[in-house]
Amino acid sequence: MQCAEGRPGRIFIVRIDHGEDLLGVLEQCIREKEIHCGVIQVLGALGAGKMVSGPEEMVLPPYPHWEDFNGGWEMIGLGTISWSDDRPHIHLHSAAGKGNRTLTGCLREKAEVYIVTEAVITEISGVQSVSCPDRTTGLSLPRYHSGNDP
Repeated sequence: MQCAEGRPGRIFIVRIDHGEDLLGVLEQCIREKEIHCGVIQVLGALGAGKMVSGPEEMVLPPYPHWEDFNGGWEMIGLGTISWSDDRPHIHLHSAAGKGNRTLTGCLREKAEVYIVTEAVITEISGVQSVSCPDRTTGLSLPRYHSGNDP
C-alpha cells in the first residue's frame, strides 16, 4: 500500500465538444495547466470509443479484453492523473450505455465525443503521482510522493 497526503488544489471545468477526442483534450488541459496529481469526473456522450473491460483471463500479467463501441453512448466516468515520461497519464474508468447495453471499463486509445462531454478536474496539491512499470502486473502503476514523505 502507498498513502500520500495532499489537499484540494485548483478546480477546472472543461467542455469537450462534438467530434473532439476526450482523452486528447484532457491530456492537453492537464499538460497546459501543469496538473501533476488529480481526479477527473466526466459525464456526457461518446460517438465512438474503445475500452478495456477486464482481462481475457485472470492471470498476471493480464491480457486486456477490448470492447469497441459507436453510435452515440451516454457515459459517466472517474479517473486519476499521474505522469510518465514527461506526459500526463490518464486512468479513466467509465460506464457507457446505449439502450439496454452497458459497458464498463477503462477508456483507452479512442473516445470521440458526441454532442458534448463535461469534465471536472480537481488538482491534488502537495502530491506528485508518477506512473512506473510494475514487474508483477506488467502495467504502468502510479507511485505517490507528498511533500511530507521522507
